[in-house]
Amino acid sequence: MIVERPPMGWNSWNTFGPDINEKVVMEMADFIADNGLKDAGYEYVIIDDCWSLKERNEKGEIVPDPEKFPHGMKYVSDYVHSKGLKFGMYSCAGTMTCAYYPGSYDHEFTDARCFAEWGVDYLKYDYCYHPFTTYGHVLYKRMALALANCGRDIVFAACSWGSENTKTWIKETGAHTWRSTGDIVDSWQSVKSLALDQMKYAEYNGAGCFNDMDMLIVGMNGAGNVGLTGCTIEEYKTHFAFWAMMGSPLIIGCDLRIADNEAIELLKNKELIRIDQDRAYRQPFFLNGNRLPKKERGAEEPMLEYYPEDMPILARFLENGDVAIGVFNFTDKQRKESATLDSIGIGECTGKTLEMTNVWTGEVTKVKNATIVPELPAHSCVVYRCKVVDIK
Repeated sequence: MIVERPPMGWNSWNTFGPDINEKVVMEMADFIADNGLKDAGYEYVIIDDCWSLKERNEKGEIVPDPEKFPHGMKYVSDYVHSKGLKFGMYSCAGTMTCAYYPGSYDHEFTDARCFAEWGVDYLKYDYCYHPFTTYGHVLYKRMALALANCGRDIVFAACSWGSENTKTWIKETGAHTWRSTGDIVDSWQSVKSLALDQMKYAEYNGAGCFNDMDMLIVGMNGAGNVGLTGCTIEEYKTHFAFWAMMGSPLIIGCDLRIADNEAIELLKNKELIRIDQDRAYRQPFFLNGNRLPKKERGAEEPMLEYYPEDMPILARFLENGDVAIGVFNFTDKQRKESATLDSIGIGECTGKTLEMTNVWTGEVTKVKNATIVPELPAHSCVVYRCKVVDIK
């Protein structure tokens, strides 16, 4: 199976944690189908940890908890599919999941067969309680091979949190996405920490094995399993826009049934989704700062000598010759930053410049003097989709 774009969908963990059940899953499928999210590109409805009994049956199979899923997983899967959506589940490379339920270690082919029989389309595969006698790349290869031979196309979402230098071996395993971060929580500090940490992983983005920055917290407003302080709408906009510019999977984590309209409209932002889902899927790069490549690089060294701190200006070349540019102010005060178009490849000698369309407002401006100088309030961002045009 080849996955051409970062997956989009909804996952139960951020809001519901262990309190998941078939009613919640089916109602989320209803909301996605009926409120424009399916049309925006969100297609996977994913059950995270805590869906099973604590013991396998006599056949060695994981058993769905009959209190949470009284009709069984095939029933829930069929319902999700009836809405024109796809169904996702969770397991773990260890002997137990992170919440102490049965993991798939030494049961990979059995579990893959069950997932296929239930109509699963996506598997999030965590990394808790794995034996240290077996390398991570081997554990992920086991499940990837099991899924590839189960008779059903299933997206394999590896979730090893970037540990054990995941970035250097994950693509060889057959995984379609790879988690490069620890768990997100619903706070500005969490968004900022994950975003700034991601900059050194930009070179490991690539089509076919997408860098997953963890699930979205847009619309949680401090409620739910990972609810903490919550964020302002501007902070949620910065969070969503950074994930889109980096080409991360967009997996919603809020309770869609109670999310405010502003959050729902943010999640449906057509232009940001278009950037995230760009078919060329070229890695982002940085326009600001003195970013000289290292002359000698070891396996652990980043691509750049140092990265812009607190106010990165990201760019991505898009499939039709357009350029996406995102400016992000992670500081606690209003700040100005500048960058020239030389880093994009547009110098004065080319006779070209950029016509920039603001993805929030639709306002169109043309870059003058080959320099952009955005000034942004604290915790905010601006993203442009740009066309290359003549200076005159």
